[in-house]
Amino acid sequence: MTESPRAPHEIAGERIEDIDISQEMEGSFLEYAYSVIYSRALPDARDGLKPVQRRILFMMMDMGLRPEKGHVKSARVVGEVMGKLHPHGDASIYDALVRLAQGFAMRLPLVDGHGNFGSLDDGPAASRYTEARLAGAALAMTASIDEDVVDFVPNYDNQIMQPEVLPSAVPNLLVNGASGIAVGMATNLAPHNLIEVVEGAKHLLANPAATVEELMEFIPGPDLPGGGTIVGLDGVKDAYRTGRGAFRTRAKVAVEQIGPRRTGLVVTELPYLVGPERVIEKIKQGVEAKKLSGIADVADLTDRKNGLRLVITLKTGFSPDAVLEQLYRYTPLEDSFSINSVSLVNGQPQTLGLREMLRVFLDHRIDVIRRRSEFRLRKRRERLHLVEGLLIAILDIDEVIQLIRTSDDAEAARSRLMQVFDLSEPQAEYILELRLRRLTKFSRVELEAERDELRAEIEQLLEILGSEARLHAVVAAELDEAAEAFGTPRRTLLTGAVARPSRASAQAASLEVADTPCTVLLSVTGRALRIDRDPEALEPIRGASRATKHGAILSAVDGTVRGELGAVLSDGTLHRFTPVDLPLVPGASVAFSAGAKLLEYIGVTDKKLRVVGIVPLDTETPIGLFTVQGTVKRVLLTDLPAKPEFEVIGLKAGDALIAAFAAPDDSEIAVVTSDAQLLRFPASAVRPQGRPAGGMAGIRLGTDARVVFAGSVPEGADAKVVTIADSSITLPGTDVATAKVSDWAEFPAKGRATGGVRAQRFLKWEDQIAAAWVGVGEPRALSADGSARKLPSELGKRDGSGQPIDGSAAFVGLAP
Repeated sequence: MTESPRAPHEIAGERIEDIDISQEMEGSFLEYAYSVIYSRALPDARDGLKPVQRRILFMMMDMGLRPEKGHVKSARVVGEVMGKLHPHGDASIYDALVRLAQGFAMRLPLVDGHGNFGSLDDGPAASRYTEARLAGAALAMTASIDEDVVDFVPNYDNQIMQPEVLPSAVPNLLVNGASGIAVGMATNLAPHNLIEVVEGAKHLLANPAATVEELMEFIPGPDLPGGGTIVGLDGVKDAYRTGRGAFRTRAKVAVEQIGPRRTGLVVTELPYLVGPERVIEKIKQGVEAKKLSGIADVADLTDRKNGLRLVITLKTGFSPDAVLEQLYRYTPLEDSFSINSVSLVNGQPQTLGLREMLRVFLDHRIDVIRRRSEFRLRKRRERLHLVEGLLIAILDIDEVIQLIRTSDDAEAARSRLMQVFDLSEPQAEYILELRLRRLTKFSRVELEAERDELRAEIEQLLEILGSEARLHAVVAAELDEAAEAFGTPRRTLLTGAVARPSRASAQAASLEVADTPCTVLLSVTGRALRIDRDPEALEPIRGASRATKHGAILSAVDGTVRGELGAVLSDGTLHRFTPVDLPLVPGASVAFSAGAKLLEYIGVTDKKLRVVGIVPLDTETPIGLFTVQGTVKRVLLTDLPAKPEFEVIGLKAGDALIAAFAAPDDSEIAVVTSDAQLLRFPASAVRPQGRPAGGMAGIRLGTDARVVFAGSVPEGADAKVVTIADSSITLPGTDVATAKVSDWAEFPAKGRATGGVRAQRFLKWEDQIAAAWVGVGEPRALSADGSARKLPSELGKRDGSGQPIDGSAAFVGLAP
């Protein structure tokens, strides 16, 4: 049982007072809790600032540290704030200053820092090493503070006055968010996009009964400084309705080809306040614990020029999507954010939803504009009163001067001015203090103009104060100005909820790419990509039957993801490769720019070589080969050596392969030469040879002529012939070309090793066929940089001349 307090008594000359320890602890703890809640941890809902942040901005403004001025040492700012306004440790003040300057923590930084202000993984340098000044947005937070727009309260020792709240033309609580831990409560608000918040605030200002759903049309969700992706908006909606909710954020990750036969996950944006070093550490821990599979290496390639770039290299044969799902599960590449919107409203901590936060801010801004208008009205009326008195005096300036000269003292002069000219005491005093040089004719013109301007401003201010709609219009206009000055595009992508597999199923699922049917496409520019096909609806791509938006197909081969194909090079060698790590694309909508350079993919570094075709291995269908100097060969790719590369034709000195293609017996071989000759002969006329053989004569070439195209056409097919002629002596990029599309049936079949027939008549300035193609489907011509060239829509005569096209063309292939 607790004893009742006893009366004070003295022992050895000292006054001793007995108190109840439980009452003392209760009272002291309540005082401490009150101090933490109201003076440290929670932001004010009006300006979104904690007391220390507000004091930092106010003191920096008082020090004149505007954006156009130079930086000063952060230690000086900390000292001024601590000595005059915030009697706490310098470390806590500097930490608050640093956060106000960190672009990765604040969506709209309020302090412009110079020096090492830290990163997501490292802390800042000491305050003696860094410098700071106000950012442009901070001026909007403190604008008009000297116009009696907010109340001022004494500082801790009653020596200096400080603002109770900042005018805050920016909805800072939502834009920059806040976090803090008080006693028995905490706050955690996510940053938002300034432009979106302004639009939402304007809508609520015009429609006070607007619902949260209506406001979310303008403010769909948080906008985090580091970007990333918010997965699922249910938690965001809960937070906007009740003030409490949670959402998940994911890093922005792209699958890229980072080397020969190497696929990687490239991270360019991370969840809010997650640093790359933390991600790397968790990945290494996951690999060591065997929670993560398929990861060969991880490297941080972040720099100031390119920004965040975290490269996670995958082992060959592992599905990037499956590995990424594991990374989301076991590393901070996916993180959660809990919203607890607690802030001070009229001095009381409250949990606010989106509508309530906007309403408190708008009420504050309406009060600020009203008080500012009243202040300006008062000042302009006072100035107008003085200007009108001065104009009265200037009308009879000689009498005014004589009256002042004949007065015994200033008091007598003031009284006589008031009596003679019917002036008020402030007007008379102002005239007495006026310099004589102001009493000129020009000054009178200036004063009259100033009088008219003051009257117009007073009328505008009275209109604002007399109309609620006009007052709201001013608030909305100033919000628009802030959004235009400081707003930036949205950085965070918002997506709907994504179902997440259970931990058991995720662990049981294989991370390796399944050996499913696919088609590998090779573009005329040497890029390759993979299209997976439905195993139950295998629709093979025959003879290069598909192209993409910004490319054209040179060859296409059906196979399986983990099976082997052959890349035939211009030096007569065949290189084995597996398409498992080629970029996987949807077959209907992707450009070849997404593909990988096949030479790099197979590890060939000689830039003089090029891939002339891709072919299936261990097939019963002969493969046709044609060289620049007119040699043809058919070879069966059976009983191949186990080597990764081997020769498929013995080339003569100076010769090179121009094409590799499927050449079954029931097909015809088409050859086009640089001197506009086309030869058509049966593929069966070329007997298959062994791999080391050098082939046989395919076409008889004219002087200085070369083969520019060779391929096969199915027997009886409705094929087209495309030829593009230009001049060999003009500079690249400046030449003009002509193109012709002809019917394949107009070209007569001839025997192997004979001369062809003319495929295009040269114009006066033309002397070569720059590119050609023969095949089934719609052709597409490309320039050397991959730009499309429009071909004639109508068929031309077999030996007719071509039609001009919009620039030169270096490649022709198949278009969709």
